[in-house]
Amino acid sequence: MSLLTVSGSVVDGRIDTRVSERNEVRLGLPSKGRMASDTLDLLKDCQLSVKQVNPRQYVAEIPQLSNLEVWFQRPKDIVRKLLSGDLDLGIVGFDTVSEYGKGNEDLILVHDALEFLIMGFFENVKSMRELAQMPQWTAEKPLRVATGFTYLGPKFMKENGLEHVIFQLLMEHWKLHLRQWNMKMRGLSLSKKLMGIADAILDLVSSGTTLRENNLKEIEGGVVLESQAVLVASRKSLMQQKGALDTTHEILERLEAHLRAIGQFTVTANMRGSSADEVAERVSEPAIFVWVAVLWVQSCPHQAIYGNKSLRLATREAVGPTVSPVYCKRDGKVSPDYYAIVICVPKKALYKSVQQLRAIGGSGVLISPLTYIFDEETPRWRQLLSKLGL
Repeated sequence: MSLLTVSGSVVDGRIDTRVSERNEVRLGLPSKGRMASDTLDLLKDCQLSVKQVNPRQYVAEIPQLSNLEVWFQRPKDIVRKLLSGDLDLGIVGFDTVSEYGKGNEDLILVHDALEFLIMGFFENVKSMRELAQMPQWTAEKPLRVATGFTYLGPKFMKENGLEHVIFQLLMEHWKLHLRQWNMKMRGLSLSKKLMGIADAILDLVSSGTTLRENNLKEIEGGVVLESQAVLVASRKSLMQQKGALDTTHEILERLEAHLRAIGQFTVTANMRGSSADEVAERVSEPAIFVWVAVLWVQSCPHQAIYGNKSLRLATREAVGPTVSPVYCKRDGKVSPDYYAIVICVPKKALYKSVQQLRAIGGSGVLISPLTYIFDEETPRWRQLLSKLGL
């Protein structure tokens, strides 16, 4: 950690030096639980493996990003440290950003859909209006809600017309029986753990098995918000911290390219043809080929001489297909007897694409999963620059 000359800006009448007094960019990651493991797996899939010398240490590094320092923190502390300037970036659930960020404009979503920890808040809550109109909720006897979401809970109740509500802090020893991964509004029936303490509970739930085992009854209806893991940043850090914007750009591009490739496969085949134009015409026909490309990857039955091995993806509506010959040496003479083609298709279309390739003369079909799909520029990067006024 670098110790530099202190310089900073004036915030609320005092000098704020947290961002400008260091050179490293700090990324906050969850320290434990399912979200921690899912986050590390995602980064590993993006070739951004976190190196932690000692599992007991709370500071680590990502070797591919030399100016980045990883801090392992509780999710709520990640949000708090983003606001305080101790962290520049963080990966947490959107529920955590909403609860502890409380609408602070310094928090900026860099990527709003990392596709894990997907949650539905108060999903299947039926007729909140009926709940609000129940005559037993009075100033003297309010609806008692046990929750750890002390910002979102009152906000939701107020928006749904529930005036007489008090909130009990949901303690950790209760949550051991209820912790899951979807946040819903629940009615309590015969739960011994909360009998006499609360009338309803607001917490994270997945399948509902734990609820049923504890005699908890769901109240249906009313989605408040959808949540999943997000990449969030401090606006101030992105504007002031040296290297923060460039590091964010690289992380974002890797995440986008990996997430875009999930469920996509390359189907490679050899095809005989009289010319590149003739093969291109045949390949362009099937409607299932969203991306059509050609790649020198499949050898012909005889000795093959390969040329340019770069993969070129192009939509039919744009400039595709690109066709490249596979030169085969036969009887001492080199000639282009085969053309190697590669298409990119979703998993559900794999077999159909193989059938169509065979139908137009394809052979030696190979299938492999895609790791990354890099666009010319990720749309979320342009959106981020727009949010920052750059």
